Amino acid sequence: MVETGWNFQDGRLIAGGSASDPAALIKTLRTFIPWRKGPLELGGVAIDTEWRSDWKWARIAPYLDLTGQRVLDVGCGNGYFGWAMLAAGAQQVIGCDPTQLFVLQHEVISHFAGQANHQLLALRLEDLPPEMNEFDTVFSMGVLYHRRDHLAHLTDLAARLRPGGQLVLETLIIDGKTETLLAPENRYANMRNVHALPTVPLLQRWLQQAGYTDIHCVDITPTTTREQRTTEWMPFQSLPEALNPTDPTRTREDHPSPLRAVVLALKK
Repeated sequence: MVETGWNFQDGRLIAGGSASDPAALIKTLRTFIPWRKGPLELGGVAIDTEWRSDWKWARIAPYLDLTGQRVLDVGCGNGYFGWAMLAAGAQQVIGCDPTQLFVLQHEVISHFAGQANHQLLALRLEDLPPEMNEFDTVFSMGVLYHRRDHLAHLTDLAARLRPGGQLVLETLIIDGKTETLLAPENRYANMRNVHALPTVPLLQRWLQQAGYTDIHCVDITPTTTREQRTTEWMPFQSLPEALNPTDPTRTREDHPSPLRAVVLALKK
């Protein structure tokens, strides 16, 4: 039997009691490498994930009131942010992500956390049943720039919201006060599937076109190598290897280094 239970403390998801055999647990948890979103502590084992996702949450949380809400987290990874949403008062969180490793990681976390109203569906947003709508808040964090059709993604997100429901959109952007777009031809920061990095004014116009109102950019923060980096639990290349070694303000492809915005909007 595993002692279950969870809490969200200073941005760290702590799930389960201390394991009777920590070495065996560490060996088991390492089979699910790479661990990308966290920090986590499972059965007393601290997992230093690639992302300091708690920093991102700290930038977003002051602008949210999730009390009693039904929430959809699109591209949720291992579900880390869903636990933060529950801790912030959400009544139910449903995540969707088709990546099998992340689905398994979520199952591992849930094994230690115990019963909670937090589910992960191994589906893309486009594949969710049409009756899964009327959410109070929908999150799309780190997804938009991976979509070839940005307007389709924003429209699909709106279709999952109740009228007046809130979208929380976090995405890569480029700096600028005019409507400008960076569309990398090959890679961006070592990533192949990055299709569109808009300025905030262009992103706001996309949201208007997709049927949103009351659009506000609440945060713009450069991604640093303190927030995203290689660790024991994600031992592969990360942001440091994606930047120009002589000029960290540029990527290896000579694009501007990662800059992320958080935009809130309401469905009309």
